[in-house]
Amino acid sequence: MKKTDRRVEEFIRVDHAGERGAVKIYEGQLLALNTIVKNDNLKKTIEDMKEHEVEHCQFFENEIKKRNIEPTKFLPLWDLLGVGLGFGSTILGKKAAMLCTASVEEVIDKHYQDQINQLGPEEKNLKKKIIKFREDELHHKDIAYEKGATKKGIYSIMDKIIKTGSKIAIRISEKV
Repeated sequence: MKKTDRRVEEFIRVDHAGERGAVKIYEGQLLALNTIVKNDNLKKTIEDMKEHEVEHCQFFENEIKKRNIEPTKFLPLWDLLGVGLGFGSTILGKKAAMLCTASVEEVIDKHYQDQINQLGPEEKNLKKKIIKFREDELHHKDIAYEKGATKKGIYSIMDKIIKTGSKIAIRISEKV
């Protein structure tokens, strides 16, 4: 297999895992909002953002199948951690829930931009989709800040933890 092919395979594997992880984070947030935390406005915001993530995940799910790429072996762990992160951030309050989105999206912005910069003309459709998905993620980040995400005080630590965890999951999912 050519080097380019392996790189594209890694892109698709990690993007599939990441978009599925985003769906799981929102599922965890919605679980908290449907059981413990009652905030209908926040619930609507999260449901709307989750719709984009489901669309992104379905695209990469199809690419995995179409190209016969093995998904990361860590999907079950990422699912569990995603639901836990979503649930945990939401029971900490609206600022924490929205910071969770902002922190993840800031990592994904750079991640997707790196991929866009590396994809050549032979992957025009994939590149177009990643550009569109990156725009959706940037929109989610903007919404998160509009709805109260902050990095002040203790939230700065939460931001660093989420970003570090996201970067580690990206590196692992690319390779395994």
